[in-house]
Amino acid sequence: MTGRFDWEGNVGDIWATESRRTDRSFTELTAHLHARIIAAAPNAGQAVDIGCGAGETSIKLAMAKPGLTVTGIDLSAGLLAIAQSHAELTSNVTFVHDDAVTSAANCAPIDLYVSRHGVMFFDDPVAAFNAFRTAASPNGQILFSCFRDWTLNSFAYEISKIADNVAPKPDAPGPFAFADHDKVAKILADSGWKNAEAEAIDFSYIAGEGEDAVDDAVSFMRRIGPASRAMADAAADERPALIDGLREICKDHLHGDRVLFPAAAWIWSAQA
Repeated sequence: MTGRFDWEGNVGDIWATESRRTDRSFTELTAHLHARIIAAAPNAGQAVDIGCGAGETSIKLAMAKPGLTVTGIDLSAGLLAIAQSHAELTSNVTFVHDDAVTSAANCAPIDLYVSRHGVMFFDDPVAAFNAFRTAASPNGQILFSCFRDWTLNSFAYEISKIADNVAPKPDAPGPFAFADHDKVAKILADSGWKNAEAEAIDFSYIAGEGEDAVDDAVSFMRRIGPASRAMADAAADERPALIDGLREICKDHLHGDRVLFPAAAWIWSAQA
C-alpha cells in the first residue's frame, strides 16, 4: 500500500532522486498519453495534473497549449522542486504542494484533468473523483493512465520469482489499484463522470540502458517498485540472494543496450 504519508515522506524523496530514470521507464506510454492529452486539451482555460510528480506531463501540456493555464499538484515537495526547475521558461504552468482533492476547488472551473499514473492512491477514490467532477467545468474532461493487471507488467510480476507475497492488494491504494477495468468504470460512474472509455496500451518499460544496462536496471529497481519493497521487507542476510535474482531477471530482458520489460496500461477518458 502506498498512501499520502508515503508520498509526503520517504517514497516521494526516492522518486524525486530517481525522477530521470522513472520518466525514462514510462517513455513509450508517455508518448501515447501525451498525444491523447494534447488532442483533447482546449486552447484556453484551466487544466490540472493530478499527482504531477517531476512535472513532465504538466510542462508538455503547457508548452503545447500556451493559452491554457496548467496546475500540477503533488504531495512530494522533492518532486515539485524538480518540476519547478524544469518549468522556468514555461510561464503558464504552476506547481502546488498539496493534495489534489483539496486543491481542485481552488482551480475551478477545470476544463481538463490529466494524470500519468497519479490517481491510484486515494483512500476513497469515489469521493476523490466526485470532488474532481464537482470542480470541473460543464464540458470538463479527465484523462489518465494507470497500470493494467500486474501479471501483464513483467517488471512487477517477475519479482515473484525471487520474493514471496508481492502480489498487490486489489482494494488498497497503490500502483495496481486501478488495474481492473470494471472497478474503475464503476468508480467513474459512481462519482458522476460520463462516457468513460478505456484504451489498452502495451509498452516496453525501460528499466536500464547504456553500456551497463543490467547494472543500471538493478540499481533503479532496487530503489523503485516491487523489488525495492521486497528488499526492504527482507532480512539483511536474505538481500544478497534477492539482488542476484533481480540481476538474472534483468539479464533475461536485455535487448541490445536496454533492459526492457513488457508492460501494460489503461488510458482512461471521461466527461463531466
